Amino acid sequence: MKHYAVFQMPETINYGRRAFQTIGKEASLRGRRALVISDPVMDKLGYVNEGRKYLTESNMESVVYSGVESEPTDVYVTEALQLFRTKQCDVVISLGGGSCIDTAKAVAVLASNEGYIGDYRGGKKTVNVKPAPHLAVPTTAGTGSEATDVTVITNTTDDVKMMIKQPAFMPDVAIVDPALTLSSPKHVTAATGIDALSHAIEAYVSKKSHPMADSMALSAMNLIVQHLKTAYREGDNLDAREAMSLAAMQAGIAFSNASVCLVHGMSRPIGALFHVPHGYSNAMLLPAVLEFSRKEAVDRLADVGRIFSPGGLSSNEQAADHAVSSVKELCRELHIPNLKEWGIDKQEFESVISKMSADAWDSGSPASNPRVPTLYEMEELYRVCYDYDFSQMSPVVRNRG
Repeated sequence: MKHYAVFQMPETINYGRRAFQTIGKEASLRGRRALVISDPVMDKLGYVNEGRKYLTESNMESVVYSGVESEPTDVYVTEALQLFRTKQCDVVISLGGGSCIDTAKAVAVLASNEGYIGDYRGGKKTVNVKPAPHLAVPTTAGTGSEATDVTVITNTTDDVKMMIKQPAFMPDVAIVDPALTLSSPKHVTAATGIDALSHAIEAYVSKKSHPMADSMALSAMNLIVQHLKTAYREGDNLDAREAMSLAAMQAGIAFSNASVCLVHGMSRPIGALFHVPHGYSNAMLLPAVLEFSRKEAVDRLADVGRIFSPGGLSSNEQAADHAVSSVKELCRELHIPNLKEWGIDKQEFESVISKMSADAWDSGSPASNPRVPTLYEMEELYRVCYDYDFSQMSPVVRNRG
């Protein structure tokens, strides 16, 4: 390592079966009235009421905001923040997928700091006052947001996904209970699982990688390769769900401390403009971006290839190729669609490629990629991904000139 590294994670992590039951105890150590930020699905499944029961048993009052119905937006943040203030809450609890957790991160910060959430993007404004305590309870095994200091909020005025990273956005407590992921349907299990894999791989190949993050990324990749297909095929297999919940959290810790790269940079504009869920857009892009980056990341991708096939891969070149082909095969087995199959109109897609490329670059994530693309290369890579064929190698984007 040429420079020192900083490693951050929640102050408390409760994970494993029945971890959800600790929510009341953890919340009561930090306040008296909680705002529970969730979504209609979690409410319908009964998880919100179950969580409130545990809060009541610990003498915690609670109110609910269940308006998160899509990728997190500044509108959700404003609505939830108003409820937090009106009901005089002092703790934030997120219960749901990454959208609920990211919304809650923004609310926790703005509860004690002034301004619009976008003011904190790119370090333009620093969080100076300690946020309200935040307990994050994921119900999918994908984003790892429960253990990261990043929130991604869509600015509904200009359709830009704002990636905001500061230590203050780290939840105080992560409560990771695999039983909460049993309700995830197959397609969500697939998309969030590949999302977690993309976090782990990008953290590992990132220019900002370091040994502490590497250990989490490698562990996450091992767990995902061993258990994702089982969790997909056997949704009620709690052992596989437990492994995937741990992997998603470890991958989140890894990328939060090392950085994501080109996949995430290109993914966010797709989500903002075409409302593709984050897990899906990452999964759609991952194989093509790995092909694009392969030559500059051979040694690191070789390690990934050997996770898919321990032994028998003699050279790093062979192992790196195997990493790319294995990720493609996994996406195919999990029925990940490309952008065309998702239903995005080609003409509409083409009309915003320049904006998406510029927005991706402005996020800062592509600069951490092993191969840093030009704007032209990103535009061409978007075109490759539009009707990408997971069953064969696609054309590698060449540098113009």
